[in-house]
This record gives sequence, structure tokens and C-alpha cells, in this order.
Amino acid sequence: MTYDIIIVGSGPAGLGAAFELIEKNSALKILLLEKERICSGGLLNDCKQNYTFPIGFTEECWEESEAERLLKIVENHLKPKFLERYNIENYQRRALKVNTRLFNIKQSHVGTDKSRFLIQGLLAQLEKLGVEVRLNTAVKEIKDPGKKILLLEDETELYYKKLIIAPGRKGFSFLQKIMNDLDVPYIDNTLDVGVRIETRSENYQIVKDYYDPKFYFPYKTRTFCTNSGHALVVKEKYKDFFIVNGHALSKERGDNGLVNFALLKTIGLEAPVRSGQQMAVFLARLANEIGGGKPIMQRVGDFRANKRSRMETFNEDLYDFKPSCVACAGDLALAVPSKIMRDIWGSMKLLDSIMPGILHPSTIMYYPEIKMYANKPQFINNSFGVTDDIYLIGDGAGTSRGITGAWASGIRAAEGILNLVI
Repeated sequence: MTYDIIIVGSGPAGLGAAFELIEKNSALKILLLEKERICSGGLLNDCKQNYTFPIGFTEECWEESEAERLLKIVENHLKPKFLERYNIENYQRRALKVNTRLFNIKQSHVGTDKSRFLIQGLLAQLEKLGVEVRLNTAVKEIKDPGKKILLLEDETELYYKKLIIAPGRKGFSFLQKIMNDLDVPYIDNTLDVGVRIETRSENYQIVKDYYDPKFYFPYKTRTFCTNSGHALVVKEKYKDFFIVNGHALSKERGDNGLVNFALLKTIGLEAPVRSGQQMAVFLARLANEIGGGKPIMQRVGDFRANKRSRMETFNEDLYDFKPSCVACAGDLALAVPSKIMRDIWGSMKLLDSIMPGILHPSTIMYYPEIKMYANKPQFINNSFGVTDDIYLIGDGAGTSRGITGAWASGIRAAEGILNLVI
């Protein structure tokens, strides 16, 4: 069967492309493929949305004016309810005193318990508009020239005129395989490595005024994905290892008194290092090996005393609260490269000087938190094309770093296709 356009991946990038294409040209025959039962990633997990440039965008791919134009289209589809922000100028003034920047971002939050309904509603809208949606359908191989896709389960052959690939962060390895098969040049030399911090909300009081504060520190480190209200740290499996991530449920689920956020360091690698992704995988596997197949967690009090944490320290009697995630009590110094740990710890001290509390002895540091969106394909046009007929978009392709940026990259690819004669 032949389609005008096949989109691989139903995350925000794929959805953004699908809506833009079908709304602008209802005669197009479009197929949206998704290997999972429902799309995964940020749109499903917690579903925090940022609507201010440069958050969520890779700046080498975007101009502010273009990003802001497309964010208005994203807003029309996701219909965010923006969260109130208070006292931002006070926090920004304190941050500047320690050479740190706090971005003031328009934000919305859905919650892990409600995001599935948002996704199902978006897919239903696309089907009503005429887009064919196939879930639980993985791609095995792409053949170009030939414009043919082989499906994994039964090697069914599908043909396309234009192909958009939007695999997200979890599809990082899949995308690299596709680029290698198609001889698409790319660079893989950047990764974000860090910890997820969990503490009581009174130790990170800014969340009462600003849901997901974006601090940028002078160590190429930043805060990312803050969760409060009913906040949880979770394990996520990547192949044969686990990393950590953060979730927050909707307001209707109440408040468990905890907050968690990632503190990430951006690392740019140079030759002879082969791959940022391979370094990330190595670090994650090392942490899991030390943690007996689990991520590692350590109390700040133990870290400052230069001793490992033990399971008996993770109870609410001695150290204020129980961890929301079951990880291995241990010593981060055995797993985290010293330069990365030094810069993360330096950032935590700066954060504690802006608003004292984060260095409370009960605060937990979980490791590893790693973001694998370091692919940098060589694009041949402004629409994220890598050949005349194939486009790579979203976090996995390095065009974005979040829900709204990924959706915007899908729109941009769709606009490029619509300007051509199919």
C-alpha cells in the first residue's frame, strides 16, 4: 500500500506533523505508525509543557521568531492551562548574585494520571480528520531508494512518497540505525548526565511560586523537569539497564509533600570518543552494576560526610521522609565521574545559596539521570530533511528538547513538505 506521507512515531513531533499536514491538505493519504500501545516519553510521562523560547528548543536549529510563531500553533492544539508564577524577579535577582540565570517560562502541567486521555483525544481527532493510525506497529527497516518500509512483525511492505521519522529519545538507537542504513551523516557528541534530586517541598520553596523553575548554572548545568504536588521518582528501563526520571500526578491526586527535579550537566565530547550515546550507556550500566541492577541513591548528609548511604538511613524516622523510588542505597562517588559530580555539587551549593534548604541532610540524590538526544543529523534544508524525501524530527533527532519544541519541529517539517508538489 502506498501513502503520500508515513510518519514513524506518535509523540509530540509526529503529532505536530500529522495535524499540520492533514489540516492544510485533507486530500493527503497519511499513515501514523507507533510501536507502543500509546506514545511514550514526555507527552505521556507527566506532560509538562513550556511555551517560551529557548526552553525545549536546540538553539542551533532555531531562531526565536520562528519558534514563537510555531508555539502559537502548538498552543492551539494542546490548549494549555497556564500556571501562575509569583516573585520571579526576587528569585532572578538572587540567582544573578551567584552568576546563575533563572528563566521565566510560560508553563502548563497535565499530570501522568491524565496525560493518557490527552493523547487518546489527539489521536481520535487525527483519525476523524482522515489520518490512519496504527499502534503496536514497529518498523524493522527503511529502504530508500525504493521508498519502502518493512514492518517488524510480519515484514509487511508499505510505500511512501514522503517519510517523517520522529522516534523520540527512547528511539535514539533506532534512529542511528536508520541513519547508518541510509548513509545520512550525523554527529553524536553531546549528552546530558546528572542526578534526580528529591526532597521535602519546604526545602525547595520556589515550587510554591513557580512550578518548574529553569536555573542555568555556570558549570554547563541546569535544572530540568521539576515535579511537585504528588511527586514521584521512577525507574525507566532502557534495554538492559535502568535510569531515573520524575513524575507528578494532577492536582486532583493531592500533595505528598515531596518535590523532585533533575540537575543535569551537558557534556560535549571530542575525538577520539566515538559516541555520546555509547558513553551514556556505559555510565548507566556502570551505575546499575554497582547498584545490583538498580539505580543508586544517596542522602546529602552521607555524601557530605564522605560515606555511603545504607538502607537503614532511608526511613522517615531518621531522615525525614522515605524515598518515593526503590533504588540501591550506595555511594555516588563510585559511579559518577568526578568532574560531573563536582559540577553538580557546585550547582547544588549555588541553589542552596539562592534559597536555603536543598542541602538538607535528608535530600536524596538518585543516579543515573541521562538524556539521550544527542543525534545531530546533517540536514539538507530548513525543514529537517536529510534526503529529498525523508525528514528527521523531535528530541531523538536533536531538533528539540521537550514537548512543545518537538511539536514545533513536526510543524516545520510538514510546512516544508506542503511547499512541495507531492
